[in-house]
Amino acid sequence: MADRGDADAMVHRNRTYSYRDILELVDEWRLFLDSHRVGGGQVVTLEGDCSPQAVAGLLALAERAAIVVPLRAPTDLKREEYLTVAEAEVTVGVGADGGLRAARTGRTARHALYARLRDEGRAGLVLFSSGTTGRSKGSVLDVGRMLGRYQAGGTARRIVSFLSLDHIGGLNTVWHTLSTGGTLISVPERAPDTVFSAVADHRAEVLPTTPTFLNMALIADVARRYETSSLRLITYGTEPMPQSTLERLRRDFPHVRLKQTYGLSELGILPTRSRSDGELWLKLGGQGFAYKIVDDVLWIRSEMAMLGYLNAPAPFDDEGFFNTQDVVVCDEEWVRVLGRRSEIINVGGEKVYPSEVENVLLEMPGIAEATVSGRPSPVTGMVVKATVLLTREEDERTVARRVREHCGKRLEPFKVPAVVEVSTARQYSDRYKKIRGAAS
Repeated sequence: MADRGDADAMVHRNRTYSYRDILELVDEWRLFLDSHRVGGGQVVTLEGDCSPQAVAGLLALAERAAIVVPLRAPTDLKREEYLTVAEAEVTVGVGADGGLRAARTGRTARHALYARLRDEGRAGLVLFSSGTTGRSKGSVLDVGRMLGRYQAGGTARRIVSFLSLDHIGGLNTVWHTLSTGGTLISVPERAPDTVFSAVADHRAEVLPTTPTFLNMALIADVARRYETSSLRLITYGTEPMPQSTLERLRRDFPHVRLKQTYGLSELGILPTRSRSDGELWLKLGGQGFAYKIVDDVLWIRSEMAMLGYLNAPAPFDDEGFFNTQDVVVCDEEWVRVLGRRSEIINVGGEKVYPSEVENVLLEMPGIAEATVSGRPSPVTGMVVKATVLLTREEDERTVARRVREHCGKRLEPFKVPAVVEVSTARQYSDRYKKIRGAAS
């Protein structure tokens, strides 16, 4: 970073920061951490949005081998859960103005996974799962292992920072961008107009995001309303992409390459290659990664893998492969992810993958979003329930009839939604990933 001097490192609130500016902020952090006696091996939260100050804080804490817990504006209840599970010893917050604050919690972190990092003098990272269906799991990772992947460098690009620092995808964006000499473009909120305004204003070349957000962007017709000629690549991951959404993306962004990514907090971001822009088949793996498929479930071994969970058993087998719980199908060397095993709906012994039904629902005129989940049934054990968001007002009974007629032509009878609910409620999390629990 020092060698890059005055090159653009980050755009935040329409101000451009050079690599030299970021390193000056790291210097400020060193003094701040010294003044608050924050040293190696301490468990420290880093609370705030992706800003130059937060990025510099992440670098400064890693430099002194602290164990960092990035948090982005959780609710008070969730924050207390995170602090308790992580055994956080110091909380550090980055204000909207870049100001820093620190406080001691009175805790002492004694978890055995932390002891491993301390004994080796290595920086650590704690990432929490979204926890939409229960208590969040805290993954403990070795920062040195993770950063090893980025030493090879790459092509410098102007990349939108869409996913936050408490998400493995957000960290991947930051580390990839800085290691290649690129420019990180932050956004004040992850709304379609805000993001694509930033693309236009700052000539972004890469947009890493989620299928849910891309569907929202298509509904908002951003390709027509914003200048997107600078965009070269849109990457998407974290959840299955509906085929209909992918086809609409190709239509609206014909000049942009579309690439499916795959990663987990527990394993890092895997190298992937999409078979084509219009397909959901991808090739997994590369140096430092291997995978196998057992009973249609994907297992992955990664050199970047977590040390373990703070509050749950780690599902590694004797060979070091991690059970992702993702059900897949194969076409020789190509893999397609169908969804999480926990989300499969069992209707009288028949399996229903929510993404398959959602894809059919999104083909229908007037339906903007669709979330499919299971609902208990005394006859079949479960039935399929569809919660839909409409583009225009329509009688709910009419919508239900249209849904059953359309799905009846495209799906087997047990996959057709028995319950159809029209809702205006948000169906996605703060990480722009579909919440199926919201539809149950």
